[in-house]
Amino acid sequence: MFWDKVSGIYDLVETIYNGKVYRELGRKVAEKIEEGDVVLECACGTGAISQYIAPKCRQLIATDFSKKMLRQTAKKCKSYGNVKLRRADMTRLKCRDAQFDKVVAGNVIHLLEEPYTAVRELERVCKKGGKIIIPTYINASGGTNQKAVRLFEAMGVSFKRQFDMESYKKFFADAGYQNVDYEIVSGRMPCAVAVITKQ
Repeated sequence: MFWDKVSGIYDLVETIYNGKVYRELGRKVAEKIEEGDVVLECACGTGAISQYIAPKCRQLIATDFSKKMLRQTAKKCKSYGNVKLRRADMTRLKCRDAQFDKVVAGNVIHLLEEPYTAVRELERVCKKGGKIIIPTYINASGGTNQKAVRLFEAMGVSFKRQFDMESYKKFFADAGYQNVDYEIVSGRMPCAVAVITKQ
């Protein structure tokens, strides 16, 4: 699996290319987490966001499909006793309905064959009134970012879609989500953070 192969160098590549956004994104997501929250994070990768969520919440269940990515998360979060790691497919979560106060899935929607299936699963396991937080890179603009996308694709990353801010908003609107707030983490390759409040 591609993500197993790159797990040891992923942080380095992200930091060199897009370090400001990579760091700030975790802080931005953590701002939305409260002390009593039980949080599910899907596609946690190397724990870049997990390490900011963990000290803010009551419990964090961090999941990824890649075992080696989960090992990197384990290293980052080893000092937090409230973190549990699980291997999971975010399109078929083995979780109860309405189990979590917050659900996070960072920088993965553009990689999925069935992104709407994943978003519906995130919604299913989130409590009513809870928040589904979905950050995604805005990389559909030309120039340097397109060169980076082509480089990642040459390495084995399979981008199923690319977003700019307008198409990202349309992605959620087309799925019927109206109560969505958006924030941007600015940098070399910006990240749009969509926050859905479950009705």
